[in-house]
Amino acid sequence: MPTSIPSLRRLRRALAPTLAPAMLLCSAAVDAQPNAPVTTAMGAELYETACATCHGSDGRGRSQSLVGFETPLPDFTDCDFATREPDLDWLAIIHEGGRVRGFERTMPAFGEALSDEQIESLVRHLRGFCRNPDWPRGDLNLPLAFFTEKAYPEDEALVETTVAENGDAWTHTFIWEQRFGRRNQMELSLPITRADLGAPDGWTTGTGDVAIAVKHILKHSFERGSILSIGGEVSLPTGDEDKGFGSAESVFEAHVLYGKVLGADSFLQLQGIVEMPTGAGLDNELVTRAALGKTWTAGGPFGRAWTPMIEVLGARPLASGAESEWDVVPQFQVSLSKRQHILANFGVRIPTTQTDERDAEFVIYLLWDWYDGGVLEGW
Repeated sequence: MPTSIPSLRRLRRALAPTLAPAMLLCSAAVDAQPNAPVTTAMGAELYETACATCHGSDGRGRSQSLVGFETPLPDFTDCDFATREPDLDWLAIIHEGGRVRGFERTMPAFGEALSDEQIESLVRHLRGFCRNPDWPRGDLNLPLAFFTEKAYPEDEALVETTVAENGDAWTHTFIWEQRFGRRNQMELSLPITRADLGAPDGWTTGTGDVAIAVKHILKHSFERGSILSIGGEVSLPTGDEDKGFGSAESVFEAHVLYGKVLGADSFLQLQGIVEMPTGAGLDNELVTRAALGKTWTAGGPFGRAWTPMIEVLGARPLASGAESEWDVVPQFQVSLSKRQHILANFGVRIPTTQTDERDAEFVIYLLWDWYDGGVLEGW
């Protein structure tokens, strides 16, 4: 999900409070040449002046015995740590200090000492400590829509709630996502539904079908702003079929996912799915999904993120004579925490075909990017 420096423990290591003498030296060095042209070497020079005292010239961090910090400094050459977040978050911390993302205020701000170009050059140098280009950059981690899955592997936990238009059915889906390796992710989801089944059952609660999924990045390019992934999912018949909370057979899915960074902080995400039930009770189905959105920030370039999105959903059963179903899903995602690791999204799924048979649904999710810190951190 977009947009925060890694977890509190790791950020403390990455941007631990620098020594006061080093900060004074840095400010003096920068003020001495505020209009210096930005060159390829500028980031390295700034890093040596402002950061190497604590983080070391090689980016691995000086020892605790030398810097006197209780928390060990990070290893910027650790690609798992250094690639996950977008440039915006690194820029925010350097510009405005730790407080801008809900971290320790002892991490000072450099926005008045360094120009925007100098800070961007410094971030480019920091990014260069990871020598393995196989790790996808966090700038390709686009905002999560309700139904169109991201191509980027992530560490997230979600609670997604769907409410029928007439209010007689509520489904809460609990989703756990965990990244492994450079390009992979696994996912586990469990729906729980409470619905009014009418007489004689009335309101009843039950679990739906458990789903297990994996995802793998095929190709990614920070320069082109694109990422392509494939994945698979199996939905197991664990729900209560008699109550309508589950199916009687397993369903396998194969899907392709694509994300593209567009201009002006906008983006496009696409997903194609083939659903293949194991029995004869359900039809094979082709599913297409697309999400288009744009992110704004309030309170400055590093403030709260607001992301309106629109999804278009299509499903086509492969049985003879079956009709396609199409829906649109306008929605609005907002970051809740300063660290932007707690997000909410609100929307409505509106049928555009078979409207006499299908009702609208209200949807909401709460997302916790757990790699970036605890639920109560970063506020």
